[in-house]
Amino acid sequence: MNVIEFRDIVWRRGTDTILQHVDWTVAQDQHWAIIGCNGSGKTSLLRMLCGYIWPTSGTITVLGHRFGTVDLRELRKSIGLVSSAFQEQLQSFHPRETALDVVLSGKFSTIGVYDEVYEDDVDRAADLLARFGAADLADRTFNTLSQGEKQRVLLARAWMGRPRILILDEPCTGLDVLAREHLLQAIQVLGQSEDAPTLLYVTHHIEELLPLFSHVLLLKHGRVVASGEKPRVVTEPLLSEAFSIPVEITWQDDRPWLRVASGAGVMGAGAASG
Repeated sequence: MNVIEFRDIVWRRGTDTILQHVDWTVAQDQHWAIIGCNGSGKTSLLRMLCGYIWPTSGTITVLGHRFGTVDLRELRKSIGLVSSAFQEQLQSFHPRETALDVVLSGKFSTIGVYDEVYEDDVDRAADLLARFGAADLADRTFNTLSQGEKQRVLLARAWMGRPRILILDEPCTGLDVLAREHLLQAIQVLGQSEDAPTLLYVTHHIEELLPLFSHVLLLKHGRVVASGEKPRVVTEPLLSEAFSIPVEITWQDDRPWLRVASGAGVMGAGAASG
C-alpha cells in the first residue's frame, strides 16, 4: 500500500488554477522533501493532503483511504504537523502552557490538555523532549522559549500522537544557523528511528535536504517540475527552472548547497498563488 497517492489533481480558486494536473506517489519507507518558491503550491498541496481543501478534479488516497469514502477527522489523527501557523495559534491561546503540557496535548491533537493524562503519558512526553534535546525545557512556559526551542518542542508534540505521516512545514523559518542545525539533527535522528513516520519536509532552502530524504517533489506555479529520487531531481537544470534563475549546486555529506550562478539574470517572472 502506498502512503499517499495524488492522481491528476487540479485545484481552481475562482479563475486561478492553483494546482495543475499533479501526480504524486509516496511509497512506504520513503521520506520526501517538497521544494518550490513561495507561491509554487506547496501550502495548497499540504492543505489538500490533510483534507482542508478539496480538489476541483482528480483523486486522493492517503494511508489506503480514498477521499470521499473516509471520515477525514479520523484520518487527520494519523497526520502530524509542525508549522509556523500552529505555533502562532499556540502562542495566541495558550502562551503560558509548559513545554511538557504542549507535548502532552499532542496525544489528543488539541491546543491545550482537556482529557485525563496518565503517568505513562507524562513519561512518554518527557522522553520525547529528551529525544529532541529539550529535556531541560519541560517546566518552561512556551512563550519564554526561543524560536529553535519552540520548534523542538513542537516536533516532540507532533510525535507524541504516533502519527503515520509527519509534515514539517518550513520548520527552520526564523532560526539562526546554530538553531537550524540543531533542529535538522533532531529531524535526522527521528527519520532514522525504527518507528519513524513518513516524513514530508517542505522548504525552499535546498541546504535543508538532509541525507534521510530519499525523494523530492519539485513544484513551480502549481505544476510538478520533477518528482522522484533525490539525485535525479536535485540538479542544476531542474532547480534553475523551478527557481527561475541559474543556480549551481555542490554536495557535502549528502546535503546539497545552492548558490546563484555568477552573472545570472532572472529567467522568468510571475508566481502562482498558494
